[in-house]
Amino acid sequence: MLTILGFAMIATFLVLIMLKKMSPIAALVLIPALFCVFVGKGAHLGDYVIKGVGSLAPTAAMLMFAIIYFGVMIDVGLFDPVVRGILRFCKADPMRVVVGTAVLAAIVSLDGDGSTTFMITVSAMYPLYKRLGMSLVVMTGVAAIANGVMNTLPWGGPTARAATALKVDASDIFVPMIPALAVGLVAVLVLSYVLGMRERRRVGYLSLDKVLTPHGETVLVGAGGAGGSGDAPATTGSDRAPGVPGDGPGTDAPEGEDDFQGLDAARETLRPRLYWFNALLTVALLTSMIMEWLPIPVLFLIGAALALTVNFPHIPAQKARIAAHADNVVNVSGMVFAAAVFTGVLNGTGMVKHMADWLVGVVPDSTGSQMGLVTGLLSLPLTYFMSNDGFYFGVLPVLAEAGAAHGVSSLEIARASLAGQALHMSSPLVPAVYVLVGMAKVEFGDHTRFTVKWAALTCLVVLGSGILFGII
Repeated sequence: MLTILGFAMIATFLVLIMLKKMSPIAALVLIPALFCVFVGKGAHLGDYVIKGVGSLAPTAAMLMFAIIYFGVMIDVGLFDPVVRGILRFCKADPMRVVVGTAVLAAIVSLDGDGSTTFMITVSAMYPLYKRLGMSLVVMTGVAAIANGVMNTLPWGGPTARAATALKVDASDIFVPMIPALAVGLVAVLVLSYVLGMRERRRVGYLSLDKVLTPHGETVLVGAGGAGGSGDAPATTGSDRAPGVPGDGPGTDAPEGEDDFQGLDAARETLRPRLYWFNALLTVALLTSMIMEWLPIPVLFLIGAALALTVNFPHIPAQKARIAAHADNVVNVSGMVFAAAVFTGVLNGTGMVKHMADWLVGVVPDSTGSQMGLVTGLLSLPLTYFMSNDGFYFGVLPVLAEAGAAHGVSSLEIARASLAGQALHMSSPLVPAVYVLVGMAKVEFGDHTRFTVKWAALTCLVVLGSGILFGII
């Protein structure tokens, strides 16, 4: 019964948010609360929620101060050179813009933190998508999939969890998987090219012309028209920035009068004299994260305090910067604590354990010699419907035991378990995805509908490559 109710709860949540019948925060709170009553554990709801909140509180704190830190770094211009480089490559061509999104997300993902990746990627690319009238779910989908493939880095989380759960060395898991993961990255670039071509056909090919506004700012002027269609939701007229070619409202502004905010070289928050201080501070912060010198929430708390104090020594300016990023902080932190209700009920009632045991139990004994393939396939739905902790510490050891009984090594099982990460990064149980959709102003349901199929395809490419190369 718990197995059925667990799947029913997840399905109800996904259906309601994809149909936009409930907001994600409301659904994350009310649906598990209702199912907790159905299970007959309503009296323990408070305990489950408090335990869930306790487990996710460090994540919420990390996100809160990470948003402030990277928000300040974006304000002061630390990432402007990266943005300019990507934009020079993009040349306002929708195809190049989407490919540039994938490249930027993959590069920034080297720090091993999804929230950081999404904050930087969205901050850099959002103005360009808006300016060209492109679909924002293409941006969120490509960024999430690229980050999911890179999330398998040893310091990213899943590899370390698999190594810990199966008592093997993380390098023995990751290094042989590099060829398969490289193929996965190529698949992401190919996907971004295909989606970019569809966007180009939909909004037209545009050129990047340097036109100065009366304020001396560089803006985009279109040199193409709308046309074609893709499978991404079309950007509505209200989503277009003034002056963008296309139909609908927002096209009547004179050319050159709408500033391209992502590259506003005259914004008051720029601190060019402190560029190398901010760069070194960021490198030190990321190095400390990778070396695990302090807990990540503590590192971001200290980093945010230093960034604010040095770049904005006057208290009113510090308050202004915090206020400027308050919406993202509140939205993301609220979503994390709401997700704590969902995960708390799933774990507290035992639904997760029963779901995992059922899925492992339905695997026929005849497939024992193919447990690597089975593990890879199971990693797609399980890491989507469960947290990485639940999958790697709860399910993976069971799969490894089943594999060992048929002569399949724990290392092979561990490598196969990484295949589902491209899909996992869009799971409603991943706090970072709410940073992504929140900053991009995209509905979670729209992101899910668009991304899941492409993410699953990327996972299968990684798994297939691992099998083909003899890694799995």
